[in-house]
Amino acid sequence: MSSETPPSNSPSGRPAERREVSVRRAPRFAPFMLLGVAAGFIAALIIAYTSPPDPTLTRESVLGFFFVVLALPGLLLGALVVLVLDRRSVRRARRLSADPIDDDA
Repeated sequence: MSSETPPSNSPSGRPAERREVSVRRAPRFAPFMLLGVAAGFIAALIIAYTSPPDPTLTRESVLGFFFVVLALPGLLLGALVVLVLDRRSVRRARRLSADPIDDDA
């Protein structure tokens, strides 16, 4: 056996280690969930202002009620969509090799 050290690929004298990494485009959860809440609000607006007026309730109270009722399903629908997209991005992930870089600049 030889006592020579392997050639160094980094400026610090340590041999560079290659790593296998997974690269994928993952969606962000918050925008999809906020979009679901916004869709619930728009649906509540449509229901509140297109339904016949009720003399015992104001349109704003009807809007508030339907917003509360429709915001949670909209949030859950947005979360379901982002989970499906996230699962899809995991399947499309690529395996690449990466070299470490030295941040001592």
